[in-house]
Amino acid sequence: MKRAGLFYAQLAFTILVCAFMVVPVVLSILAGVTANFFQGIGSGLTLRWVVQVWGLYADTIRLSVIIALACLAATLIAGVPTAYVLAKRPGRVARLIEELLVLPIAIPGLAIALGLITTYGAFEGFRKSWLFILAGHVVFTLPFMVRAVLAVLLAIDFRTLEEGAASLGAGFWQRFLGVVLPNCRPGILAGSLMVVTLSLGEFNLTWMLHTPLTKTLPVGLADSYASMRLEVASAYTLVFFVILVPLLVLLQRFGQPARRAERAAPVAATVPERAPA
Repeated sequence: MKRAGLFYAQLAFTILVCAFMVVPVVLSILAGVTANFFQGIGSGLTLRWVVQVWGLYADTIRLSVIIALACLAATLIAGVPTAYVLAKRPGRVARLIEELLVLPIAIPGLAIALGLITTYGAFEGFRKSWLFILAGHVVFTLPFMVRAVLAVLLAIDFRTLEEGAASLGAGFWQRFLGVVLPNCRPGILAGSLMVVTLSLGEFNLTWMLHTPLTKTLPVGLADSYASMRLEVASAYTLVFFVILVPLLVLLQRFGQPARRAERAAPVAATVPERAPA
C-alpha cells in the first residue's frame, strides 16, 4: 500500500514537471496559429502568420540551414581525425589536448564571439560574411563531435581491427576508411545530429557575430518577438520547432550507445586479402 502511494506521488510529481515545461511551449505554438491570441481560439485558427513569417524570414531560415550544414562538414573533417589521433595516442598530452578542445563549452558564447571579433574583426570582408558566424559555430560545436566519436573509439578494440586489416595488406587509408570509420559510425551520426542541432539553435554567440545581412534563425526569432506582433513571433517559434524537433528525435534515437557487439563488428574482412607472393 505504501509502495503504491509512493508510486502515485512520484507519477504526480513527474506529470507536474512535464506540464511545467511543456505547457508554455504548447501555448506559444498555439498563438502562432490563432487569428487573434488575445481573443483566444474562438477567433479562429489560421496559417497566415506562418506564411507571413516565411515571407519575412525565409532568407534567415535558409542561411541558418546553410551554416549548420557547413558547420557539420567542417566538424566532420576536423573532428573525426582528431578523435582518431586522441584514441590512437592516449596519454597526458592527448588528455590535455582533449580538455583544451572542450574548453569552448565552458566559456560563455558572448566571450567566444568577443574573442573572434577582437582577433579577426579587422578583416572586413570576413567579418561581414556568414563565414564569420560559421567560424564561431565550428569553435563551439567541434568538442561535441570529437567527444562523440572518441567515446565510440575508446569503447571498441579498433587497434586489433586495424592490425587485422594491416595483416591483410591494407594501407593506412584503407584501414581508416574501411575499418575505423564504419566502426565509429554511431559516434559520427550522434555527433553530426548534435552539431546541426546546436548550430541551428545557437543564439548568444551568433547574436554578437551577426550583421543585419547575416541574421540566423535564432536571431530572427528574437527580432520577431521584439518588433512583430505576438502571433507572428509565435509562428516563427512554430517554424523553429518544425526544423529542430525532428533532429532532436533522431538524436534521441541514434545518440544512444550502440551495443558493443554491434559497434565492434569486424569489418576488416571487407579489405581484400593480399595475394600470396
